[in-house]
Parts: sequence; structure tokens; C-alpha cells
Amino acid sequence: MFVFQAICVTDMTRDLKVHVSSVCGKPRLNTRIVGGQSAPDGSWPWQVSLHRISSSGSSSHFCGGSLITDEWVLTAASVSLLRVYLGRQSQQGSNPNEVVRTVAQVIVHPSYSLSTLNNDIALMKLSSAVTFSAHISPVCLAASNSTFYSGVDSWVTGWGNVVPLPSPQNLMEVEVPVVGNRRCKCSYGVSTITDNMICAGFTEGGKDSCQGDSGGPMVSKQNSRWIQSGIVSFGKDCALPNFPGVYSRVSQYQAWINSQITSNPPGFITYTSTGSDSDLSFIKKKMVFLEQELTRYWDDCGEKSRVSG
Repeated sequence: MFVFQAICVTDMTRDLKVHVSSVCGKPRLNTRIVGGQSAPDGSWPWQVSLHRISSSGSSSHFCGGSLITDEWVLTAASVSLLRVYLGRQSQQGSNPNEVVRTVAQVIVHPSYSLSTLNNDIALMKLSSAVTFSAHISPVCLAASNSTFYSGVDSWVTGWGNVVPLPSPQNLMEVEVPVVGNRRCKCSYGVSTITDNMICAGFTEGGKDSCQGDSGGPMVSKQNSRWIQSGIVSFGKDCALPNFPGVYSRVSQYQAWINSQITSNPPGFITYTSTGSDSDLSFIKKKMVFLEQELTRYWDDCGEKSRVSG
């Protein structure tokens, strides 16, 4: 097994400009059905730790991101940083597979809204390209025609808070199901959740992304590939019942991402959900007037208090 892995590394890094679409979403060290809370080393090789540097010169983890090519990181628009860590497993101690870069360019989506967090997405160009390895490789991105039905199994990774405890030192993973946008609107309000967002979490709460995870990836597996469906964006506190986490919907931004990354672009793959989407039966026939629209959501959600004006 060790010899086989060594051969893989040699083949993969022979050409620094290997086509991303041929290698994305294939973590060589993630060969199992993921379980538990602390992520095994190398399981999520696209995970990025973004750090801020203090006046004293020390740096600390601030938020997450995902490697999508050898030069570009995908994250949230609300993220700001000075240093990028790739191949990192722990925020303390040594990380022998780690590579550090600074940021050469930040591109925030032109329609990003700080007040509504709509279009909460940004691209960061690294100061220099990285070489793909067993611990550093890109994730595939959901293509524009992807479908993520309610219940689609998803995984979120990061170093964010583990409520009620502080941020962990080791990379954490959590499994959550997709929650349809129509049902998600019942928690956050009709106008809060847009088509540019995707929700995930449990009705009973208990598992969620949290502070420090912002900008990090939510991924789902299709055949042998891991495909990023969302970017950690916002939520009501963390892991509360009936309030799933809200993520930027990656599939909405294929055209924009490709317009910004013109050389060796990311690997976009269509994620296709099977069966039928239970979210479609959650909402009654669409009504025309705003008052009727709000009433419709009140009826379906069962609680007026969960609908904001």
C-alpha cells in the first residue's frame, strides 16, 4: 500500500499544470465512509485555513476556504485574511504536509450584500501555485445544472467552534442533510433565503457549522468524486433546532467563477439527485399577492413567529 501511494504522488505531481477536472474531488487518503467528529489526516485535502496576523506578528485561524485549482481558493465574501495554510490538520503543533501562501488577489462577487449575505462568495488567488499531493488537492465544484434534493448527504469541515466548547485544534467534520429552500424559508423568512443559497442541518439541531467555519466547504459524494455544493455563510447561532445552516449555493456561480479564472479553470461536475424532492410538496400553490404569499408560508410552517417581515 505504501509503494502504491508513492507511485500516485509521482504521477500526479509530474506536471504542475495538471488539468484540475481530472484530479478534483479525489482525496487519496479518504477511502472510507466518513464518520466521527475529528477528521483523519488527509481526508479533506482541499480544506484551507485562513489566518489573520495580529500586531505582534502571530497568526490565528479566522475562517475556512477550499482549494479549487493550484492557484485559487474559494471562500465567503465576508472573509478577510493575510495568510493561507494548505494541507494543515492541526492548529497546534507541527504539520509536516503543510504549505503556506499569502494572497495575491481577492475577487468578491460584485453583487455581494453585507446586509443580506446574498452572493456571499469570493475568490482568492495565491501568491504562487501549489503542487498537488496526497494532502493538498482541489475539490470539484457543482455545475450550474446540479440538483441537491432535500436529504442529500453532505459533509462540512473546519476548525470552527464546537458548541459549547471553543474552537478545536484538529480539523473537524460533520455530516448533515440538505434542507430544501422552501422549508428553510420557514425558519429564516421568505425573503432571507434566496436561490443563491442552500441549507443543511437537522430539525432537532445538534450538528452544524459554526463561528470559524465561515468560507469553508460543504461537499457531497457522487460515485468516486466529492463535489462542493455550498460555502459556509450564516445561521442562527449554531446547531439550534429548526434552524439549519445556510450556505452559498456553488452551482449558481459557475459562469462567474469561469469568467474570473480563465487559465486552468476549476473542475465543474453535475451533481444529480435521485428520486423526488420532498421539498416540492412542502409549499402549496404559488399565490400572487405578497399578503397571500406570507400567509401561505405561515400556514405551511405552522408558526407565524418564524416568518420575518
